[in-house]
Amino acid sequence: MTDIEPDPMLELFRSELTQQLAVLREAYAVLADAPTNAKALAEAGQALHTIRGASRICHLDAPARLAIVLDAELAAARAGTTSLTAQRCNDSLAAVATLEPLAALQAEEWNDEIHQAIVAASQSLAGESEVTAVAPAEESPTPICVVAVDHSLVELFREEVRSHAAGLNGGLLQLEREPTNPQRIEPLMRAAHSLKGAARIVGLDPAVKLAHEMEDAFVAAQAGRIRLTSTDIDLLLQGADVLAALADEDLSEWQRKRLAEVTQLSGAISGLARGESVAALPPTPVPVVEPVIVEPVAEAPAGSIAESAEAVVRVTAQSLNRLMSLAGESLVQARWLQPFTSSLLRLKKHQDTLTVQLDQLAQRVATGPASDLLESPLADARQQLNRCRQILGERIGEFENHAGAAEDLNSRLYREVIVSRMRPFSDGAGGFPRLVRDTARRLGKQARLDIHGLATEVDRDILDKLEAPLTHLLRNAVDHGLESTERRAATGKPAEGVIRINVRHRAGMLAIDVGDDGGGIDIEVIRRKIADRKLATADMAARMNEAELLEFLFLPGFSTAAAVTETSGRGVGLDVVQDTLRKIGGSVNVTTRPGAGTTFHLSLPITLSVVRAVLVEIAGEPYAFPHNRINRLLRVARSDVHSIEHRQFVSVDGQHVGLVLASQLLDLPAGRAAEDHLPVVLLSDASGQYGLIVDTFRGEQDLVVRPLDPRLGKVPNLSAAAILDDGSPVLIADVEDMIRSMDQFIQSGTLQRCDQRSTGPAAKKRILVVDDSITVREVQRQILRTHGYEVEVAVDGQDGWNKVRASSFDLVVSDIDMPRMGGLEFVRRIREDGQLKQVPVIIVSYKDRPEDKIRGLEVGANAYLTKSSFHDHTFLEAVTSLVGKA
Repeated sequence: MTDIEPDPMLELFRSELTQQLAVLREAYAVLADAPTNAKALAEAGQALHTIRGASRICHLDAPARLAIVLDAELAAARAGTTSLTAQRCNDSLAAVATLEPLAALQAEEWNDEIHQAIVAASQSLAGESEVTAVAPAEESPTPICVVAVDHSLVELFREEVRSHAAGLNGGLLQLEREPTNPQRIEPLMRAAHSLKGAARIVGLDPAVKLAHEMEDAFVAAQAGRIRLTSTDIDLLLQGADVLAALADEDLSEWQRKRLAEVTQLSGAISGLARGESVAALPPTPVPVVEPVIVEPVAEAPAGSIAESAEAVVRVTAQSLNRLMSLAGESLVQARWLQPFTSSLLRLKKHQDTLTVQLDQLAQRVATGPASDLLESPLADARQQLNRCRQILGERIGEFENHAGAAEDLNSRLYREVIVSRMRPFSDGAGGFPRLVRDTARRLGKQARLDIHGLATEVDRDILDKLEAPLTHLLRNAVDHGLESTERRAATGKPAEGVIRINVRHRAGMLAIDVGDDGGGIDIEVIRRKIADRKLATADMAARMNEAELLEFLFLPGFSTAAAVTETSGRGVGLDVVQDTLRKIGGSVNVTTRPGAGTTFHLSLPITLSVVRAVLVEIAGEPYAFPHNRINRLLRVARSDVHSIEHRQFVSVDGQHVGLVLASQLLDLPAGRAAEDHLPVVLLSDASGQYGLIVDTFRGEQDLVVRPLDPRLGKVPNLSAAAILDDGSPVLIADVEDMIRSMDQFIQSGTLQRCDQRSTGPAAKKRILVVDDSITVREVQRQILRTHGYEVEVAVDGQDGWNKVRASSFDLVVSDIDMPRMGGLEFVRRIREDGQLKQVPVIIVSYKDRPEDKIRGLEVGANAYLTKSSFHDHTFLEAVTSLVGKA
């Protein structure tokens, strides 16, 4: 059994291993005498890190695991949680010596003897030989022993399990189709062998036994001693599932709960390897067993548990390298600004000199000197002026070049960051072939899944949210779409049905088609179901076309299944699929062909980080509507707007569409009225279409989405924010929320007519908002403007102090924690200023402790609020109580 294949990089590996072994020998010699020598610890750790990486590249798992064990011990020594002894250093050197044969080895010379020597060294260092299980009491369950293993080693073990378990699952499905193909068996042997070695390192003997029996079964299949059937594949898949659970479950819990199941599976797979007839086993109930747990060698540092709960994302090394390069370029570009500023200061100095010379010249002219006395000063002035012009011209040219380079750099950096969020579709599709296979076997059908476009890039957030809807569509395709084997044979189709997933980018969107080659959807059955459930009259249902009928499949509770089963018939699914996709800005529709199959067409944004948006103006402020949530943009003539009682509507494609003023929906002052036509944004959901009247259309733009501060809670009708090209902020509409609000306005009868004008107050009360968070500033500004106040903003306390002295304000609203000048100092200065001390001040902060409130009021604030006050009336009530209504 070999552990590697010939690799063109093996020569480089041997050379690098030779160098790093020399470093290790020297470092451990130093550590034997001086176990805390920082330099030796660092050099040894770096050498082991290099060996681990090189071994992984050459698929040498055993040396990599040994390097991990040694590095974990050195890390504990560096952290001071353990100390190295001379004997321990000698033991480590002996373990390192097991790697020396690799430095002169050819790939074909790699054998189990070398492998076992390295594995034994790893086990010895990990403490496996020193751990003994407590003897069980008579007639009591066998206690479980968990070998003491460093936390980082366990995490690496879990990652290895995920990789090899996924390989086992996918490989077994391929082997089921080609049971005698040795190319399908070899990767399975390798995966089982690697899992066996990894489990041995962490002391999971039941997992070692199970992986060993699976490896033996694959060896027997490769040698032709057994032929694997679908039932055998079921058994091996059960084994793979049990091993895959190691990636997510606590290792001691895994042994405690699964010991009986693993033992039973190992025995069954052992029989399979010997050629015995076996059947797949049901999951075995696990008796409660108290584990005997050996304390870890070294505790994880404080905070490591919390840190491990943070989200982890995978980014390719190439992407990180490009990001690092772009970050370096950005730093260089930023450093250019300081000398540029210095050159401008020199220019200013020259201009000051020129000013003095011109003043002197003016004085001489005033005293009436002879012209020859003016010639020299004039020449000096012209020379100085030319020098200023030259410097200014050079600096302007340099600045233009720098601005262009900075724009290009930022664009590349931005694109690379977006790329780092993307993952291939294959990352989220690993379990789908198994899902189709198992569902088909449970239903007595034959099916396979073909996926095209596995390399298509998808935003990681969208990829996570796609699993549930795609899982339901695939189960639907197997259950409802594919016919039984007998019916397929009767119609001349192959016994095995085919389900296809096609993934691609199309027109700036992610397009996913999920189709089958089954019998298609019976349109007449849907027509009868609609009438039977009184969703429409029989006459109306009879007049509906195919597309209209198929839309009923997405209604809650609607199902065409004749009976309720484990897989279908509950009427729960397609409506959830549609709702999930809509929440991430996507859509779904279905097409069908009698006798040829059904296809669901999904359309989603490629990324949630960037949104293509339509910009509109409402009450003088920009707002953005995601492009994929807008049906149409209309310019409606005023003469086409009709009113019935308290409602106003316009006819679009023969349908009445209710109209709502955006300014009323967002509680803003009414904007200017259009002369002849009303700009209308047409929005819709399952309940119908609505028209939102805005002031003007401003075009389209790609926006980088920035979430609103979570401390604000849910802001009605808004979902996020962004920055426009000119640097001004824009709020992004929550279309789903807006549609609900529009429907409430229409039903309540409180609509404002679109021909109303805003008279507005002659003079508005002015409020200064001071906060270093652009999101908080914008939300406060919108709330206050909504209620008729004129608002100016400042980015920190220093900026606020400058503005409050330069202009007149009726009220100041300030945060506490800000750069340059904090809010408490800002308020104190206002109270000490003779002209400003009467201006009311509200502090709005996330700090809600009583002592924080007391400090704010002591420096002179009239009110102290928390930022949660934005989504109730507390903030506005405080403003009104201090300065009155606008």
